[in-house]
Amino acid sequence: MPTPSIDRTDYRILHQLQNNGRLTNLELAERVGLSPSPCLRRVRVLEESGIIRRYVAIVDAKAVGLPISAFINVSLRSQELDSLEAFQQRVASFPEIMECYLMTGSSDYLLRVVVPSLEAYERFLVDKLTRVPGISSIQTSFALKPVVSRTELPLGE
Repeated sequence: MPTPSIDRTDYRILHQLQNNGRLTNLELAERVGLSPSPCLRRVRVLEESGIIRRYVAIVDAKAVGLPISAFINVSLRSQELDSLEAFQQRVASFPEIMECYLMTGSSDYLLRVVVPSLEAYERFLVDKLTRVPGISSIQTSFALKPVVSRTELPLGE
């Protein structure tokens, strides 16, 4: 389905849902100034077009025993398509990796990893990441504390 044009009402819907994905359609309709039926139609169009990809609960990593966040810069020996695809496929299977970005600049990838301890990070590094073929260098930085952590995109109207 082609991406629909987004108007002010759609932006208001997205704002509300980014802050509370558990709103009922009735609550959402009231907050954005629509009646429930047109509100639901708009939400469905946003979902079907892929603008709204999914609904999730945001879990506090520290509260569930994952207080260590590591940011890992990975460089590959080759930037040929096969090497990039092989790396991406392999790291996608590691549950510790929360995000992986193909980058410009001094490294090829930036990974965000969460683990329960430094020992667990060492096991992840030794048993998993260093065993991925084609890696030439790995540099890790550990987050001391989050300063800004958002899930809401800064949507313009």
